[in-house]
Amino acid sequence: MIRRLAVPPFEALEALLPRGTGADAETRTAVRRVLEDVAERGDDAVREYGRRFDGVDLAPAEWELDPGSWQGALERTAPALRAALVRAVDRVRAYHEHQRESGFHVTEPDGSVIGMKVSPLDRVGLYVPGGKASYPSSVVMNSVPALVAGVQEIVAVVPPNGVTDLVLAACALSGVTRIFRIGGAQAIGALAWGTATVPRVDKIVGPGSRWVAEAKRQVVGQVGIDMIAGPTEILIIADGTALPERVAADLIAQAEHDEDAVSWCVTTDPALADALPAAIDGALSQAPRAAIARAALERNGLVVLVPSMREAIEVANRRAPEHLAIVAEGAERVAASIRHAGAIFLGDDTPEPVGDYLAGPSHVLPTGGTARYASPLGVYDFVKRTSVIRYTRARLAVDADAIIALAEAEGLYGHAEAVKMRVVSGERQTVRGER
Repeated sequence: MIRRLAVPPFEALEALLPRGTGADAETRTAVRRVLEDVAERGDDAVREYGRRFDGVDLAPAEWELDPGSWQGALERTAPALRAALVRAVDRVRAYHEHQRESGFHVTEPDGSVIGMKVSPLDRVGLYVPGGKASYPSSVVMNSVPALVAGVQEIVAVVPPNGVTDLVLAACALSGVTRIFRIGGAQAIGALAWGTATVPRVDKIVGPGSRWVAEAKRQVVGQVGIDMIAGPTEILIIADGTALPERVAADLIAQAEHDEDAVSWCVTTDPALADALPAAIDGALSQAPRAAIARAALERNGLVVLVPSMREAIEVANRRAPEHLAIVAEGAERVAASIRHAGAIFLGDDTPEPVGDYLAGPSHVLPTGGTARYASPLGVYDFVKRTSVIRYTRARLAVDADAIIALAEAEGLYGHAEAVKMRVVSGERQTVRGER
């Protein structure tokens, strides 16, 4: 059921590596029409698409949930689950506190100042999906870094046809300030442009359907976004110390998300490669989400047999996976050679789900090979940096000739004049009020 491949040659991997092509033309066109309509008609368009796509007709006055309902959801949550959510929030907050930036100011010997001011975004939108499962962990992992960054308003949009108490409880614990019952591309449009009911945000984060992903892509520039998330992925580097049953469980844990999930095992051990298909079949026979996981493994599962750890590392770097698990001797040494991965899980006692829920780092990670250049969601995604410059009279006099020369070389004579009028042969002109 799961394909097998031997490398090198590494060219055999090329057809299996992700190629970001974006949404199909039909999806792009349909989403563009929705967004344009929301930008033009606001609440009326959002309500109309809610009826059409979600089968729910809610008046704008009914969209926002009363904050008291969140507290009620938190109180209704079973104590063990509530405690788990609290622990997750605490762990994620503690980890992301280390990502805070304070900026800097450098004072030059002549008194001039250059620096960077770090400020949180004013308002962030969080898309909370419906679909095949309820994901309170997604709320925690998206919202808490924004909270740590100092964002004052976190506006969540949730499925209009119903949201679980557990998701609402996560909102209550994670810093969400307002919740609206709207979904789909129309919710992205409402957050991006603002309507009479829904406030405009500065950045939109959170996963969603292909319609939501395409909507986020199209509103870039109007607002910021976290990333265009694709199907979830795991690549496991394993040697002869890895147990087939555990590797199979780890592959299935990712494959059960949806039929497009990607699960690879790259191993130096032929015996492990031989044992994995039977181990996977055995585990699937008892898995509640076996149909989804089986479809994903048949479509996107892969066992790659390599002659040594060096080739295993090369495969991982070419794939640049969202999650990289290293179940091998000297896992830290192997990790030191990994250049491209969203998150690295070291050793047999660190299965990927620890990162999904409790370890601390946000589980919002780059997918589709974008770990080549992108990073996990963090506090740095919810702040903006402003350059600060203060020249003294002496510094302007020293730099004036160079600034004027560069400005005139670019044909920007007004730029040059703005400096010239302040200096005369290296001496500052007398300005009004000076003696």
